[in-house]
Amino acid sequence: MVNPRQVRDFAKATGQLAKTDSIDAGVLAHFAEVIRPELRPLPDAVTLELRALTSRRRHLLEMIAAENNRLEMTSKAVRKSINAHVGYLEQALEHINQELDRAIEQSPIWKENEDLLRSAKGIGPVTSRTLLAELPELGTLDRKQIAALVGVAPFNRDSGSLKGRRSIWGGRAPVRGALYMATLVATRRNPVIRYFYNRLIAKGKLFKVALVACMRKLLTILNSMIKHKTRWSNSFLHTT
Repeated sequence: MVNPRQVRDFAKATGQLAKTDSIDAGVLAHFAEVIRPELRPLPDAVTLELRALTSRRRHLLEMIAAENNRLEMTSKAVRKSINAHVGYLEQALEHINQELDRAIEQSPIWKENEDLLRSAKGIGPVTSRTLLAELPELGTLDRKQIAALVGVAPFNRDSGSLKGRRSIWGGRAPVRGALYMATLVATRRNPVIRYFYNRLIAKGKLFKVALVACMRKLLTILNSMIKHKTRWSNSFLHTT
C-alpha cells in the first residue's frame, strides 16, 4: 500500500543496504512503525477484476504496436506470421473490450460513475475505466491528495535563495497516461479546459507545464463530480 521507492529510501537512510526477503519484511515493519502511513481500504474482488481487465487491454495494445513496428522492418519470410499474430491479438483485444463492457454494466455504481465521467468532453471509455479500476479513491480525497496520488502535483525544489523549477514525479503511471491523452483532447474540445490551457499559454507557460496544469484541473473536477454525483458543467470554469 506504500510506494516501494519510499520504503527502499527508508532502508538506506537507516543504514540497511542488504536486501533479502527476511530483511525486507523487517524494513517494512520498521517503516510502518515509524512513518505510520495512512490506512487505505483494500480493493474488493470486483475492482481487482476490472483492474486486471484494463491491465490486460493495455498489454495487448502494447503487443499489437510492437508487432506492427516489426512488420515495417522485417522481411517477407516472417510477415505472414506477424500478420497472423496481430490478427489473434486484435481478436483478444475485442474480447477484453466486451468483458469490460459487461463488467461495467453489471455494477450499478460503476455504471453511474462512468456515466458521470463520460459527461466530460475528452473523457472516453478507456480513460473512464482506467480511473474506475486504477483510482478507486476518486471522489473520496481532496484535490491536493488526489493530485499527489496520481502524480500530477508539482513539488518544490528550493534551497536557500535558489528557487528551483517545480516538477511532478511518482504517482500511478496508468492513470497519468490515460489522463494525459484525455487532457490533450480536452484542450481542443472541452470549453473549460481549452480556456484554461489557452490562458496559461498566453502567460508564456511551456506546453508541458500548461498541459500538466490542465491534467490537474481536469482531475480535480472529475474528483468533485464523483464526490458530489454531478455531471460536467461549464460552470467548472472557475474551479481551482
